[in-house]
Amino acid sequence: MTPLLRKLVSLRCLSPNLPACGRRSPGRSAHLCQGRGAHLVTERSRSVAAVARTHLRQLHAEAGEAVEVDLKRLDGGDDGIVEVVMCRHSAKNALGNVFVSQMRELVSSLSSDAVARVVVFRSLVPGVFSAGADLKERALMTDSESDLFVQGLRSLMTQIAVLPMPTIAAIDGVALGGGLELALACDLRCAASSAHMGLIETTRGLLPGAGGSQRLPRTIGVTLAKELIFTGRRIDGQTALEMGLVNRAVEQSEAGDAAYREALSLAREILPQAPIAVRMAKEAMNKGVEVDMTSAMAIERMCYARVIPTRDRQEGMAAFIEKRPPKYIGE
Repeated sequence: MTPLLRKLVSLRCLSPNLPACGRRSPGRSAHLCQGRGAHLVTERSRSVAAVARTHLRQLHAEAGEAVEVDLKRLDGGDDGIVEVVMCRHSAKNALGNVFVSQMRELVSSLSSDAVARVVVFRSLVPGVFSAGADLKERALMTDSESDLFVQGLRSLMTQIAVLPMPTIAAIDGVALGGGLELALACDLRCAASSAHMGLIETTRGLLPGAGGSQRLPRTIGVTLAKELIFTGRRIDGQTALEMGLVNRAVEQSEAGDAAYREALSLAREILPQAPIAVRMAKEAMNKGVEVDMTSAMAIERMCYARVIPTRDRQEGMAAFIEKRPPKYIGE
């Protein structure tokens, strides 16, 4: 085990969001408990998580790695919205070894996050969401190394897809190949109408290998997905909206962040809803679409049963009767 990996393993024991050490923090607020459908989270857990993220940055610096993917937690009225920020300026957020490794660490931490209700994936690189594969790195790999790397990339996209909370991709620029596959792994997508996207692998002698050949047909239909993949065509955000590839398309702003602003607006619509109910709805839909209707109804029943004993359900009923806005706490 490398020194960096040893440090990362030990770091999991510092964060209450990562259950490896079985720590439990006293206090109030939200930490999802699978037994009761509720979970207690304290302000202390937020500060420890912040320390953990700082330590991760230090570890990457010690290993000679620049921070290419970072995590940002919004506060105030946006408390509960978390941003995964892609910032590999030198290579247009290409999916290289360091980028993928850092993204995997952050996504892994989010999978058991105590506070996050919505996650927004965005880029700080002007005009780019992600340019896809790092072809310079890939050219130096043997066939077996390339196969293992793509297998890891496929696994990362699955990690993103199965995050328990809603995820939104903010596509303010180019999203090609693996970059679009990353966006497809998210639940929702907002794009600038001028953004360009496509699964262009067939133009490089390849096929989409990080889930694109499966997620695109499930998103826009098999016939249309085949046309886009067979031709390697690039489309703009407005066309993507008409195809059903993105949920919202907006005119790009002077600042170049219109899709991010729209994604943030969508996240704010989700934020006040009951977080356990939202998570269970996501699980019911994600699992249900993969099976026959009878099995899907059984999945819905199981997810519904996990919501019934929650305090949030009681709060929702009480707020309706009392004609006031509900205040959900994630319990």
